[in-house]
Amino acid sequence: MSPEMQQVLAEKLLSMADDELVLAHRNSEWTGHAPILEEDIAFTNIALDEMGHARIWYGLHQELTGIDPDEAIYFREPRAYRNARLLELPRGDWAFSLVRQYFFDVFEMVRAERLLESAYRPLAEAAAKIRPEELYHYRHTHTWLQRLGLGTDESSRRTQSAVDALWPHVFQLFEPLPGEEVLVNAGFVPESIALETAWKKIIQEALAGAGLHMPAQPAASPGGRTEHTAHLADLLAEMQGVARANPGAEW
Repeated sequence: MSPEMQQVLAEKLLSMADDELVLAHRNSEWTGHAPILEEDIAFTNIALDEMGHARIWYGLHQELTGIDPDEAIYFREPRAYRNARLLELPRGDWAFSLVRQYFFDVFEMVRAERLLESAYRPLAEAAAKIRPEELYHYRHTHTWLQRLGLGTDESSRRTQSAVDALWPHVFQLFEPLPGEEVLVNAGFVPESIALETAWKKIIQEALAGAGLHMPAQPAASPGGRTEHTAHLADLLAEMQGVARANPGAEW
């Protein structure tokens, strides 16, 4: 692997890990607050799964860069994070968090299916480990999407409002990183356009089945993954506070 390819791959893995970590933190905010007890447990477990997936991607990033995952998580500034802005937005109401998780679940499911064939063996092996959990996440949140969309007038209204609010942010998930074509050409990762096409097909059918509609696709988000909202700084201040107050501590 050339130094250029290794650098781009490391950045790709970091973005994948950051996506999982930030969403896991947002979902954990529902612990003790979900609408029913069973969902409190289920959504907390999904958050834990996403945290575990983040650990896998940070581990592969460490193999390429030598950067310890704890260092990457707790001692980077917001600007150095590479997560999509969709995932750092405040949790909102239940419909907002549920729709966001569903959008991300479908994204991860279609990506994992294609990463199984990755020419970079560690990526393929990681995808095989993660995919069963992602299928569970997808089935769970799909059920909730149908339940909310076809429920009461209020639940349908809130769910459609969540779709509309999230839509301008969601396509950043598919924006390739600078230089990512070297990974695509090497067979390491799938083309972003292929993922987006597969994702949209599933989402369109799911929304229609829930009595919801798909908004018009917006232009690509400006700034790529180096620009963030102020919400990420607030999230990281909470998440990193203990580690930064006790640098070098062993847990």
